[in-house]
Amino acid sequence: MMNKQQLLSLTESKALRGIAILGIILHNYCHFLGFAVKENEYTFNVDKPMQLADRLLSLNHDLFIHILSFFGHYGVPLFLFISGFGLVAKYEQKERDKTVGVLSFTWYHYAKLLRLMFLGYIAFAVVSYLHPHGYHGYTFGRVVAQLLMYINMLPDPDHIIKPGPYWYFGLTLQLYIVYRLFLYRRKSAYVVAFIVVCWAIQTVFSPEMIGSDDSLNRIRYNFIGAMLPFGMGMLYARHGKAYGKPVYAAIAILSAIAVYTGSFNFNSWLWVPAFIVIGAVATIKLLPENMLKPCVWVGVISSALFVVHPVLREIIIPMSYRGRVYTGIIIYIIASIVCAWLFKLLFRYIPKPKLR
Repeated sequence: MMNKQQLLSLTESKALRGIAILGIILHNYCHFLGFAVKENEYTFNVDKPMQLADRLLSLNHDLFIHILSFFGHYGVPLFLFISGFGLVAKYEQKERDKTVGVLSFTWYHYAKLLRLMFLGYIAFAVVSYLHPHGYHGYTFGRVVAQLLMYINMLPDPDHIIKPGPYWYFGLTLQLYIVYRLFLYRRKSAYVVAFIVVCWAIQTVFSPEMIGSDDSLNRIRYNFIGAMLPFGMGMLYARHGKAYGKPVYAAIAILSAIAVYTGSFNFNSWLWVPAFIVIGAVATIKLLPENMLKPCVWVGVISSALFVVHPVLREIIIPMSYRGRVYTGIIIYIIASIVCAWLFKLLFRYIPKPKLR
């Protein structure tokens, strides 16, 4: 089997994380601005890519915001791809004396996610309580559901998951469980089958088929909507091949075209995350190491950035609401990075779980 370092080195993995988290935090700021073109993340509406095409032709000074609002959430598939790749590298390609038990595996990864989430969850709750227009919809049931990471499964996830991006913790835990129960050390055909079945379920619950976005919206908050990039990470770790720069350049260009054109049709939109992943990996392979350094630096604190950015957004985004759009974005980025480093220091004092 090919050495995983030839496929995705530690530096390249960190760079991908850096790109992914920058897309996510900027998306989660920009799409709250009323004039920004909204994304198709959990449901599909062809009017949204049409609006983006119109803004691209107009070339006004808010184009940067429209692009980030529409495409920035695709940082999530990049994280899922890296997770799938990492699980195979850690649990299948390294020599292990014994099989990892289901319960110990699940508890270990749940504890890792909770350790990461807990400080940010408290900080967001405090900021929301003190903010006159903050979120005040916390209930005992919602708090427990978020801490136990099953809140994505509840009805109307759009309005009960606070902080909004924290739905990702529940999604990740689901994928870890699916991996350990059904995919761990099994043939890659199982991974392909899961991808196909999850794609088929989403097509069945398309708005055209059932006349409503609600079911698809709820499905895509959970592992069914995330299996494609996660499974691709597993398959890449097991069967991926390295290519020359001319091939990566062609892949990057074709992927960019596929991402844009695929956004205009429901069935092709379901496969856009695949081209996001393929294009991002190809782009990373094309860039010299010196150019990757800023992304690597951000990637090192990507987990802490993910945790703190919703808290900072609540505080800073009113500045952009009042007209100082780019000033707010710059302050938001700087404050998020500073606080992420502080959180990273605090994490040192929280004991790390151990896999038994």
